[in-house]
Amino acid sequence: MTRIRNLRVDRLACTGRGLCAELLPELIGLDEWGYPVLKDRTVPAHLRAHARRAVTACPRLALHLDRVRP
Repeated sequence: MTRIRNLRVDRLACTGRGLCAELLPELIGLDEWGYPVLKDRTVPAHLRAHARRAVTACPRLALHLDRVRP
């Protein structure tokens, strides 16, 4: 059974550096101030490694990859 993962942004921790959007442009865009906007919260299986990389690279630890319970 495949587990579903969702992206989440901690808006209070984020400083709008935009690294997450550079690493995962398929799911994350930027608003006019450089803060992330999630295009889709659900992470497809083929993008999970990229999503984990973006979460790990966030300098403010504001991006999270959560498990969704079935």
